[in-house]
Amino acid sequence: MARAGLTAERLVRAGAELADEVGFDQVTLSALARRFDVRVASLYSHLKNSRDLRTGIALFALEELADRAAAALAGRAGRDALAALGNVYRDYAREHPGRYDATRLRLDPDTAAASAGGRHTRMTRAILRGYDLTEADRTHAVRLLGSVFHGYISLEAAGGFSHSDPGTQESWEWILDHLDALLRSRAAP
Repeated sequence: MARAGLTAERLVRAGAELADEVGFDQVTLSALARRFDVRVASLYSHLKNSRDLRTGIALFALEELADRAAAALAGRAGRDALAALGNVYRDYAREHPGRYDATRLRLDPDTAAASAGGRHTRMTRAILRGYDLTEADRTHAVRLLGSVFHGYISLEAAGGFSHSDPGTQESWEWILDHLDALLRSRAAP
């Protein structure tokens, strides 16, 4: 019989908190069982294995991040929208480093298709409509923005920019300005 109060949702949320505390790579069923002071076997009524837990955390984080992004993007366009999206990702990574790492988990195609990952792409494409890009350029731009945002956020989190001036916020604003200029320069004739 399952321990009273344990549900898959509660375990995933606790796993997300654990990921922020110890790192996404350190989240296991054993670590989660210790948090609830239960045996690992008690969790199998709710989760298949550690991969199931990690997938649940990734889905939870993608949804949480998409909700934040949607709220931040409401009524914005152009550089303002571009900055809002980038800032939501950056702020989320700072507040929830383990969850942010979970959003990078490779999901199987069916799970990925049903996840909030599609919302992220649609929001990015909506921002890019304001730049009047061709369809092919929009696809490239979605990939560019994802790469730049994730790359900068990951390097910043690892301390990669902490040893030199200017500060990271100044560089971030410079990057946003130049992404905006690049996207404007690619507008369809």
